[in-house]
Amino acid sequence: MTVVATAGHVDHGKSSLVLALTGTDPDRFEEEKRRGLTIDLGFAHTVLPSGLQLSFIDVPGHVKFLRNMLAGVGGVNACVFVVAATEGWKPQSEEHLRILELLGVRFGLVALTKVDLVDDDLLELAKMDIADHVAGTFLDGAPVVPVAATLGVGIEEMRREIDALIERSDGAADRARPRLWIDRVFAAKGSGTVVTGTLVGGVLSADDNVHVAPSGRAARIRSIQTAGIGVERIGPGNRVALNLGGVDHHELLRGDAVIEPERWYLTDRIDASLDVLASLDHEVSRRGAYVAYVGAGEHSVKMRVLGTEALAPGTTGAIRLFLPVALPLLPGDRFILRESGREETVGGGEVLDIAPVLRASQAAPDRSLDRVVRERGWVRVDDLERLTGEVVPATLGDWVTTPEALAATVEAVVLRVAAAGVVGVDLAVFDERERAAIESSDDVVVETGLVLPADAVDPYVDHPFLDELLAGGFAPSAPDGVDRNDIRELARRGHIVQRDGVVFHAATIDAAARIAADLLALTPEGFTVAGFRDATGASRKFVLPLVSELDSRGVTRRRNDVRIAGPRLPVD
Repeated sequence: MTVVATAGHVDHGKSSLVLALTGTDPDRFEEEKRRGLTIDLGFAHTVLPSGLQLSFIDVPGHVKFLRNMLAGVGGVNACVFVVAATEGWKPQSEEHLRILELLGVRFGLVALTKVDLVDDDLLELAKMDIADHVAGTFLDGAPVVPVAATLGVGIEEMRREIDALIERSDGAADRARPRLWIDRVFAAKGSGTVVTGTLVGGVLSADDNVHVAPSGRAARIRSIQTAGIGVERIGPGNRVALNLGGVDHHELLRGDAVIEPERWYLTDRIDASLDVLASLDHEVSRRGAYVAYVGAGEHSVKMRVLGTEALAPGTTGAIRLFLPVALPLLPGDRFILRESGREETVGGGEVLDIAPVLRASQAAPDRSLDRVVRERGWVRVDDLERLTGEVVPATLGDWVTTPEALAATVEAVVLRVAAAGVVGVDLAVFDERERAAIESSDDVVVETGLVLPADAVDPYVDHPFLDELLAGGFAPSAPDGVDRNDIRELARRGHIVQRDGVVFHAATIDAAARIAADLLALTPEGFTVAGFRDATGASRKFVLPLVSELDSRGVTRRRNDVRIAGPRLPVD
């Protein structure tokens, strides 16, 4: 299903046009019918001549209901722009057109309504008026279809032109991760909480566990509907109604988002571009009370202009927005900025960075991955996907980094290890980035949990006590006369093993493990301590610590009075 918005001045016939095209009245409320204008979003669907399913979002045209209009067009990139032949282009027509452009809508056509109420001369004048006003916009050169909705005039031609419009459009960008901005929430009798919105990415399925941002409330999708039909799965670009379990409808608000939380970064601070409307009669600066329309929500925000103090009308610059709540956003998301004090639209733009790390005085945001990585130095692959929506291969381990950042980290590690010399540095004291750098460096090595200079000589590897232990085999000499500090360091470096007061050479433990493997090959049901003693030729004083060490390493396991194979038994 494709979603298309209708937009235009109040009482120019948007709802009547949708009714004629779909058979559904998008005016849902009695107040709307009484006043003859759309207050809230209206929805209807139809099947085009091509067989394509189409959903209309009929958005309000009256200035008092502009926020609802903004909620409706945030998830679409094609529109039917309605202008009444009886009135022509109006100031709000202009505002709606500018808002559509600011939101990135790039495809559309014009429905010239109420043509039954004008003569041919006025009809031509209306067409010329429209052409003048849309020149240089995404509607420049777009088809203008004369219709009289209440009489059915031009409706079939309109359906054919909408078919052609959808074929020209490329659909909304799919970020391959579900996000549904809630534009309606209510309780349905017998079902519970229901939310509606346009699914702008990814796939949702019945029984999916989801969260509602920004509150973080957990919910389960009980069922899904689109165009009034129940489905098990739904993809992007569809109008969707979700029946949610585990959450009360009073806990949800328009502007919330249904998401898979592990795939989204929630942010309350963004850097963005801002296209300032040329029609403004003043500069835009941090001074002012601003409201940002993002997704289907309306949020009071603080704003700071980046790189300068103010932006002139008709210019584009960078800004930092501080949101009152954390939202699941991505670079490329669009927004509208209004100044509440003046009650006017300031402009709109595109999110560039959802987690800026530089101070506002230093920031120069854009949508490039290189900038995101460069400013951070090191970024985990998963974090980078959440920050940018892009999947990129890791540079090193689980990290994406720059050559400069990697070189700097390696240099710092090498200097630290060099200062320690042959004593080495415990690997555990390094953070994950440093450990990744260690693996990439030829200047350091890791031995028995220590990071050493690659050319370092272990002063303990030739310790005379090691030869003595090795010669003793399964019956080693006691470390009488050996410095206790040497014993500790030899153990720390993995050269010796201390167990139950007995000191063994590390090679002796390996030899004991091989003997255990040989015994179990002959008697898989297990061997006794006595059997192991006979195999090693050692006394019980040494055999018990040896068997205990093998158990601790997982080479063997104790079962009653015998040892059986453990998960780390050597295999030839």
